[in-house]
Amino acid sequence: MNRVILITGASSGFGKSIAERLVREGEIVYGTSRKEQGTSDIKFLKMDVRDRESVGEGVKKIIEEQGRIDVVICNAGMGIGGSLECATAEEIEVQMGTNFMGCVNVCQAVLPYMRKARAGRIVNISSIGGVMGLPYQGFYSASKFAIEGFTEALSAEVKGFGIKVSMVEPGDFATGFTASRINSQQTLDNEDYGPIFRRSLEIIEKEENGGLKPEVLAKAIVRIINAKHPRLRYPVANLEQKLSVVLHRILPGNWMVDILRDYYKA
Repeated sequence: MNRVILITGASSGFGKSIAERLVREGEIVYGTSRKEQGTSDIKFLKMDVRDRESVGEGVKKIIEEQGRIDVVICNAGMGIGGSLECATAEEIEVQMGTNFMGCVNVCQAVLPYMRKARAGRIVNISSIGGVMGLPYQGFYSASKFAIEGFTEALSAEVKGFGIKVSMVEPGDFATGFTASRINSQQTLDNEDYGPIFRRSLEIIEKEENGGLKPEVLAKAIVRIINAKHPRLRYPVANLEQKLSVVLHRILPGNWMVDILRDYYKA
């Protein structure tokens, strides 16, 4: 039986690649987007993950049409660059609301149906930035750290109901994420932070634009949702970034801070 799969943020980047891959695998794929999408093999729903009512309506529509949701991939996200000090309340709310609360809203909407079925899989997209705090991407990191803690706790709470929960920690990938990043104007205008942020941003964008193709992540997602006993965490990155995750776990905190400062010229 083909699985019914919901993927948030499926109109571009990771979400689009994952959705297209799963359609080719023969799955029934619902993708969400904040804007109306044209006709395709992906069944698109207009949904704003920050709006609990919008999420609830989308999930209800899938249940009405299919009777179940077998897999949820919480992918919708965005990035705001800039110093932590200069971030506005609105920027913080958008960053945390989209990346973290968007994930929470979707999980809370689908869990009653999965719990009743005593089956289901949830895959939340975190980041290497959810393992270590990245300078000038601090609230992006905070949103992904929040996903890490939420996902680990969720896995423990719902495992007894037959629901398997995992998270993926991508490194740098060449997607539209780079071009769509919102950069803090207050940081750019600040006499202290501005020059450093511009220097760091050049490095960040170079690494992202030279990163892995999103198809690599799509293949990893297929393996995860097909795994009989999926792991909680899956780093998906180049060798250097995978090594940085290992170093973060074993090195003294101050050492890692200095490594990150040197790498990003912060």
